[in-house]
Amino acid sequence: MIYLLYQGISNPDYFGFIRYFDLIIHEAGHWIFMPFGETLTILGGTLMQIIIPVVFAVAFWRQFDYFGLSFCLVWLGDNLFYVATYIGDARARVLPLLGGDSSGHDWYALLSGWGMLNYDTTIATLVQFLGVLIAVFGVVLGGEALWMMYKGKKQLQKIQVR
Repeated sequence: MIYLLYQGISNPDYFGFIRYFDLIIHEAGHWIFMPFGETLTILGGTLMQIIIPVVFAVAFWRQFDYFGLSFCLVWLGDNLFYVATYIGDARARVLPLLGGDSSGHDWYALLSGWGMLNYDTTIATLVQFLGVLIAVFGVVLGGEALWMMYKGKKQLQKIQVR
């Protein structure tokens, strides 16, 4: 988890294993949101990158699995790092896209349609900051969950020794 946080903060070009999984989720989001119009079809990829980790986080939270919850928060933060990179590329459109055609850039289409293209880097910075906050909270929560597990194991060992 710390590795994902570190890569997200220090290396915007990072595209590790989990990002391939997120790319599949992103592309599926376009298809899932297709019945709801053009804007949601375009936005659907990013929405799914946010929705899926949140759904898993809620499921872990409801089961009182705080380590699983912490992983999902780091995953969400990592997705927000990736989304921020994509948003920040809206004007430049230099990121490699699946179809290879930069005219299919989701955030270029969205921000230019909303008259906000000049704010792409500002929005990206805010999204990245939100990602950092969520991921750091996830790492801290994960550390706390591990510490509680360790303490619980020590308590159990003391009881068993008696």
